Amino acid sequence: MTKIKFGTDGWRAIIADDYTLENVKRVAEGTARWMKKQQEEQAVIGHDTRFGGPLFAETTARVLGAYGLRVKLAKGFVSTPMVSLGVVKTGSGLGIVITASHNPPSYNGYKLKSKLGGPMSPAQVSEVEDEVPENCTLDLPSLVEMETKGLLEYVDLETMYLDHVRKNFDLPAIQRANIPMAYDAMYGAGQEAMRKLFPNAVLLHCDYNPSFRGQAPEPIHRNLEELSNYIKSHAEIQLGLANDGDADRIGMYDADGNFVDSHHILLLLLLYMRKYKKESGKVVVTFSVTEKMQQMAEQFGLETEITKIGFKYIAEIMSTEDVIVGGEESGGLAVKGHIPERDGIWIGLMILEFMAKTGKPLKALIQEVYDMVGPFAFDRDDLHLSEAKKQAIMKACQDNAYAAFGPYKIESVETIDGFKFVFGGGRWVMIRASGTEPVLRVYAQAPDAKEVRALLDAAHAALLG
Repeated sequence: MTKIKFGTDGWRAIIADDYTLENVKRVAEGTARWMKKQQEEQAVIGHDTRFGGPLFAETTARVLGAYGLRVKLAKGFVSTPMVSLGVVKTGSGLGIVITASHNPPSYNGYKLKSKLGGPMSPAQVSEVEDEVPENCTLDLPSLVEMETKGLLEYVDLETMYLDHVRKNFDLPAIQRANIPMAYDAMYGAGQEAMRKLFPNAVLLHCDYNPSFRGQAPEPIHRNLEELSNYIKSHAEIQLGLANDGDADRIGMYDADGNFVDSHHILLLLLLYMRKYKKESGKVVVTFSVTEKMQQMAEQFGLETEITKIGFKYIAEIMSTEDVIVGGEESGGLAVKGHIPERDGIWIGLMILEFMAKTGKPLKALIQEVYDMVGPFAFDRDDLHLSEAKKQAIMKACQDNAYAAFGPYKIESVETIDGFKFVFGGGRWVMIRASGTEPVLRVYAQAPDAKEVRALLDAAHAALLG
């Protein structure tokens, strides 16, 4: 049987290839064994809008039921943060989400959430992996049998989540500000919650479509041009928001239809939390996030910690320390006062509240950021290469084979997770193999978008030439 390995954020595989019912049973049995060893008795299980979600979630529940474990099973599709919050609200020992997040529609996955309401620690994930059997030979109870024995209860995690939102945000102030907004669910699990919170918003791709119309539901600009073009052609729209398939990531647009990347959103969150809300705490970001977060944190007198790629490393720190803002380049962001979990809907609400409380448009708030740390631009290319070519490039990076990318001379190299080539003047290129997809990621930052493109092109020529 296939060896099951969890990547940067859970186990993901192509449906009907490695992601089969039998393999899901195996992973679920490994989870059940781990729960028994940890003396945990109850799990929350949910699925997003992907193909086969209900079947895989119900099968997982039945495997846990075979071990005498109690299950709270979500009604309908839910976001990953809804499951994470549900774990905390119900006092459960574990959360399981059937999702492949932003991966292409041919994938599904299996995420594990800790009792604290965030990703399991890397050490705990390794423990679960070690418990996964070569085959699952259990005689599984039916869901009806589980209900009869008191092992299964259906829960409305979306309502639980929306109640939590209403208690933590000044929704009346947001409504009074009357900020015209367009929202793209990318056919993902955030669609119903956002429809209920903002019934007057323009809604794109807010219907059930497990194929995601053939496109990976990752909220980056090249996947969101329809949203961008809508904003550009409708002058009244002041903000564009988008979430990925399980709604734990966010994409954002200003009133001109310009994409606002995660680096800028992180800086906005830190500005709002520290300057306006007077909060304190450590700033925790992954290796691929702009160094301007450190610059702003220093100006605010706050400590910064840089982690490897993967929100689980941020969540681990959030579970033991006071963290004001945490996040990664790929759109997974978190703030103090919520669970230690990335949450695309929650972060969108933070920015909306920031705009409402200050009466300023998004562009004016971004200018406040630039006034502190200077303007910059960022982009990322994903190169689909053969495994041999990908490994050859990574080895060349490791062997210090590159002295320059085109006209850009490398001044220093950082290697926390991947390779970041620093050129000076706020310019850098980072190379890293994805932990969830068969791609090589090439990231770049420069003072403006034109030079970012020049940097990326120079990097491609050096790496692929």
